[in-house]
Amino acid sequence: MAITEYEDKIKDIVENLDKEEFIFEFLGVYSKIAKSTITKLRKGTNNLSKVPGEYHLKNKLYFKQVSGDTLQAFTDLINKISQQNVNPRYIMVTDFKNLIARDTKTQETIDIDFKKLPRNFEFFLAWNGIEKADFERENPADLKAAERFAKLYDTLLKDNERISRHGLNLFLIRLLFCLFAEDTGVFEKDIFTNTIKSMTKEDGSDLNCRIQELFEFLDTKIRPEDTPAWLRKFPYVNGQLFTEQHTNVVFSKKSRNLIIEAGELIGWDKVNPDILGSMLQAVASEDKRSHLGMHYTSVPNIMKVINPLFLDDLHEEFEKAKGNETKLNNLLERMRKMKFMDPACGSGNFLIITYKELRRLEMDIFEELGKINNSTMYVPTIDLGQFYGIEIEDFAVDVTRLSLYIADHQMNLELKRRYGDYLRETLPLHKVGDIRCGNALRLDWNEILPHEKDDEVYLFGNPPYKGGKSQPKEYKKYTKPIIGHIKGWKNLDYITCWFILGSRYISNSKAKLSFVSTNSICQGEQVAMLWPEIYKNNVEINFAYTSFKWNNNAKNNAGVTVVVIGLSNRKFIKQKKLFYDNKVRLVDNINPYLINGENIIVNKTFKSLSGLPLMSLGNMPKDGGNLMLTEEERDKLLLNYPNSEKYIRRITGSKEYINDIARYCIWLNDDNYKEAMDIPLIKKRIEKVKDFRLSSTAQSTREAASYAYKFKQRGHYDNVTVSKEQFNTIVVPRVSSESRIYVPFGLSNQNVIISDSAMAIYDAPLWLLGLLESRMHMVWLENVGRKLETRYRYSSVLVYNTFPVPELSTRRKNEIEELIGNILDIREEEGGTLAELYGSPLAAKNPKPMNSRLLEAHKELDKVVDRAYKSTDFKDDNERLALLLNMYSEMVNKEG
Repeated sequence: MAITEYEDKIKDIVENLDKEEFIFEFLGVYSKIAKSTITKLRKGTNNLSKVPGEYHLKNKLYFKQVSGDTLQAFTDLINKISQQNVNPRYIMVTDFKNLIARDTKTQETIDIDFKKLPRNFEFFLAWNGIEKADFERENPADLKAAERFAKLYDTLLKDNERISRHGLNLFLIRLLFCLFAEDTGVFEKDIFTNTIKSMTKEDGSDLNCRIQELFEFLDTKIRPEDTPAWLRKFPYVNGQLFTEQHTNVVFSKKSRNLIIEAGELIGWDKVNPDILGSMLQAVASEDKRSHLGMHYTSVPNIMKVINPLFLDDLHEEFEKAKGNETKLNNLLERMRKMKFMDPACGSGNFLIITYKELRRLEMDIFEELGKINNSTMYVPTIDLGQFYGIEIEDFAVDVTRLSLYIADHQMNLELKRRYGDYLRETLPLHKVGDIRCGNALRLDWNEILPHEKDDEVYLFGNPPYKGGKSQPKEYKKYTKPIIGHIKGWKNLDYITCWFILGSRYISNSKAKLSFVSTNSICQGEQVAMLWPEIYKNNVEINFAYTSFKWNNNAKNNAGVTVVVIGLSNRKFIKQKKLFYDNKVRLVDNINPYLINGENIIVNKTFKSLSGLPLMSLGNMPKDGGNLMLTEEERDKLLLNYPNSEKYIRRITGSKEYINDIARYCIWLNDDNYKEAMDIPLIKKRIEKVKDFRLSSTAQSTREAASYAYKFKQRGHYDNVTVSKEQFNTIVVPRVSSESRIYVPFGLSNQNVIISDSAMAIYDAPLWLLGLLESRMHMVWLENVGRKLETRYRYSSVLVYNTFPVPELSTRRKNEIEELIGNILDIREEEGGTLAELYGSPLAAKNPKPMNSRLLEAHKELDKVVDRAYKSTDFKDDNERLALLLNMYSEMVNKEG
């Protein structure tokens, strides 16, 4: 049940109070308490108390209706219960003016005005199996606000079908500010809600007029003498929040009531502006509504971006400056001059958290100065004008400004709590820096936030991801001017444009940046396309977080695998930090694969640098499915035409091989296709292949209609001469789950056709399969290989041909062959498919362990292969990758 449903149901009970039915109706709000249980309580059959006005429901509740002193009655009931040695979860006493309740598990007690019961519904959520700590992790005040605004938004849209979305969104932003202001001391307490209740008609017919008058007055600095009394109570706001003309809105009784309820039922002093912004943005986006409250970024993740970018440095400087007034004042001056921009700011999460952290550090500096000079004069220097952003959605831009205003007031209140009566006035609002509505890829960032060589400017954020091939077509017109000169640019992720524009912005200056990105920009072919372009701008990686799950604060979210990358002009890098597995290392250099090593970039090559046998793409039918046969279709064909067996082969691709799915194909060549055409069913299928190819828009496919009896491309299958009895084909799945520890490569024979969803190494030595199944090769695949979504995408030109292999002795090859032979035996002995045997132990949901015997056998193989590369043990995969990259560099230089 949504938060607002709890509140609304309890509000209805309170407003239409039936004292005799109250407790039964109240229990009925909480769905985990069965209706039959409540009915029995009403009849008295399960009421363990026999005292009139008392209801004792075992393990759930001890309730007493009283008249007079509720506190004394509550105390007496507590004593009575302790003597009876019973343990109801809740104890509640009320005279219907006041209500006192205690949670016996947490020992928390509420003592409230009875009318405030709807706002305290969460106190009793244990009846629904939700403990208070769990509920509070979901940020109830923010959820309440978002849910109520969603209802209001839908109601207003229904009543204002032709209203501009911008005008409606701006009204909601201003409304939210007024509600927040009256609940947190910016305005007089409850002044806005009470004005709506007392100054407008119940049907809402004149509400628009009052709203328009109020919004205009809030932007009026010099107040006319004839201003109506009800308006005079409101202060001048400024901040340009109310400058734009109000869009007329049609209000109804329902929408008016929803506004009043938002003022009466939501504790606006508890909202988190960094979270609320994302939720309000979801309110106004129907496609995001189902994820309400699910997409805000957690503060710890934001700190991964801003801490190493600038905040750690500020805190270190503060520690060094303690006790030195001059150094402390210099630090304040430095912070005052700093500027920050999020060029994909959304609803402003990163800007808000940064502002809060700077204000808190500023307070710590004030406190330290106070110890030195006994001063209590604290004049904040951090200002909203230091914060900039770019966002394509105009509503999000308004939400960002509003959230920064809210954050400013909250920090002023925190300042007051720390230093007594001192309070920086929130009103008039301080002007926020340029939060620009527009496409960040079409705007000049330096025009929005101009900076000189020595200015301390920081770019940060979480730009949109969108893979190169999954981007809508219109995105390409934005990305082409930025990356169109790069060969293969259409395969680059959308986010790469932010890294390139950011690196240009910070080039030859002290400015720095830190962005969150999917780890795809540090893997596969994107590395060779993107990073040389970044290095052109004299910038390097000065810190990075290696791959981790970018989770938000919502329950059960899978998150996405990301990296955090900080860039800086190489002249201004003091030290480089690499964060991984909750550790940090100071390193000499961080390369594009995010390891400590030289800036080596792996490029495609069409021949194995290590002299390995050819890996070729499997056979491509391009047949419209007409050359393919299911097991049932094959059996039917053989039943009707027994002589067709010689034209049928088993075919396997990635999916079929890993999951042991039986598929077959019609396999003909130039020598036998004419006689095969005597079989009507085969002839019919080949004619369909011809029609399919002729209808293609691709010239090469149309040309292939002349040999419709054959697969369009037969890889290198026809070039293989079987010259020995033992003929091994290594099957290489092109796509495999990223959650497996090892990609299950395997063996096939010359009678099985490998389809183009896999690759093949024909007539391969067995030791080569062992090499491909090793941890060394998996590390290379994980970092150098491409990804299809998040799955491994094997590439012969990028992974296999570039894979560095040391010179292997005959003895070493024999060892490897023996161990991979053991792995193949275990696969057969254990039974099941490769998907089942290799499991998905790294999967976030429903992990399936790898077969234990198989895992141990792989580890034994890893030891032997590792020894071929290094005489001592590797510390971790980063060390493996660093060695492989150095070997690759040596091979390329040797080739060159």
